[in-house]
Amino acid sequence: MEKRRLTRSNNRMIAGVCAGIADYFGWDITLVRIIYVIATFFTAFSGGIVYLILWVVMPEVKRID
Repeated sequence: MEKRRLTRSNNRMIAGVCAGIADYFGWDITLVRIIYVIATFFTAFSGGIVYLILWVVMPEVKRID
């Protein structure tokens, strides 16, 4: 069984948090981004704080050069 880690993706618009979540669960990246924006809007923009926390906490994926 392959051990998966939640990491920020290289396929990023800002920090790769939404793309990393989409990669981890196997979801469409655009769908995760849309859900995140809608959730942020309806939670009085507290999603911005959550995004910043995830940006700091989630490790970046190791690049293979």
